[in-house]
Amino acid sequence: MAKPDPRPQRRAQGELETQVLGALQKADGPVTAAWVQERLGGGLAYTTVMTVLSRLLEKQAVTRKREGRSFVWSAAADEAGLAALKMHKVLDRERDRRAVLARFITALPEGDEQLLRDLLDRAADEPAD
Repeated sequence: MAKPDPRPQRRAQGELETQVLGALQKADGPVTAAWVQERLGGGLAYTTVMTVLSRLLEKQAVTRKREGRSFVWSAAADEAGLAALKMHKVLDRERDRRAVLARFITALPEGDEQLLRDLLDRAADEPAD
């Protein structure tokens, strides 16, 4: 009989970012990394929380403000916003954006394709800032 593996299971890519962002969204205002660490539980190291917050800051999904000798953090994007930022990052790495977008669109299920068309039509109708 096999022994159970004592190591925790690896999270899916981006799962920890989503959890950190979710904790920040539930906060009543700007919070410290220690506050986030406490909310996530599970023995997560403080340095891991700081790394995730720093990555989210680079993606402009969170903001930070110096308060005393440390920083307080706030969500600047929701989960949909974070996904959109990831999509932009992928597109920005590609030489042929047109080809990537074309492949993406042609692979969409019919309902998503229509949703995208509706969103593009709506965006075209909105006045420019």
